[in-house]
Amino acid sequence: MKDWLDERLSISALAEMVHKKEVPLHRHSIWYYFGGMTLFLFVVQVVTGILLLLYYRPSAENAFESVQFIVTEVQFGWLIRSIHSWSANLMIATLFIHLFSVFFLRAYHRPREITWVSGVVLLFIAICFGFSGYLLPWNKLAFFATKVGTEIAGVIPVVGHTLLRFLRGGDDVTGATLTRFFGFHVAVLPAAATVFIGLHVLLVQLHGMSVPPSLQKQDVKKMKFIPNFLLRDLIGWILAIGVLAALAAIFPWELGEKADPFAPAPAGIKPEWYFLFMFQTLKYLPATILGIDGEVLGIMAFNVFALLLFIVPFVDRDPGNRKRRLIFNVIGVVALLYIVVMTIVGYVT
Repeated sequence: MKDWLDERLSISALAEMVHKKEVPLHRHSIWYYFGGMTLFLFVVQVVTGILLLLYYRPSAENAFESVQFIVTEVQFGWLIRSIHSWSANLMIATLFIHLFSVFFLRAYHRPREITWVSGVVLLFIAICFGFSGYLLPWNKLAFFATKVGTEIAGVIPVVGHTLLRFLRGGDDVTGATLTRFFGFHVAVLPAAATVFIGLHVLLVQLHGMSVPPSLQKQDVKKMKFIPNFLLRDLIGWILAIGVLAALAAIFPWELGEKADPFAPAPAGIKPEWYFLFMFQTLKYLPATILGIDGEVLGIMAFNVFALLLFIVPFVDRDPGNRKRRLIFNVIGVVALLYIVVMTIVGYVT
């Protein structure tokens, strides 16, 4: 049986490749674990999402009640929902850490440009997961946050109105929006994530983990991926399960009140934390800048920054250039500080 499977699936060749795989061991090696942690949290999302899907009903009439039934009647339903919500937030947090660590370690240089691009695509897919999943409980906060979020997309020049109608399934946030977001959340985005995760993991296996340019001239030690690195990864995953269980038990995810499209928006409404720095920036912009709507300019600026993320490895092509390395490090530090500071300001104001 083993020989039969090996002949058709080349199991021995794959096992040999994995057995030979080595991971650089140096003072920055800790950042390597955040990629695996993000993948683990995505698996947690998939498993808990499937369990929630068994009871969830994606309609404006039944969505809130179905989630309420999950958290009050289904055995351990409240725990599964809380773990799903907390793991979503932790996954995006580890994605940001992974992105910035790769940026500062300059692990996007040749031949890893496509690895970087696929990782950036996965970051935006994860953010879309969060945005689409936020509406599914159909509570008041999610309803009005989605309304504000889609209105922001609607001010984009030329394509704004079309994009708004595409996201909402009409001119207003209705049951059609909920159904559409459910389709994105459980079908479109998982399919896209599966493709890009597969591509990203394959490229990491092909090219291995990079060594920072500052250490490339040194004799860097290496450790076996199996069992050394994998066991360390496993310890991190076990700790993550413990953290998720603690957060879910101590701070269970609130359901709130059912959405009422005719009710006024609650005071002080804010988006999820990973949108907060953009939301706060738009609040500080003046109404007009050089005769152009300030909100439009802000949104277009964020779109430009998103585009720049994709082209980083094609702009910084010389790993040995210290001047360019310093410039990119300064840009990265400024961007990171801006995100952190504006997020904190958004929470305290």
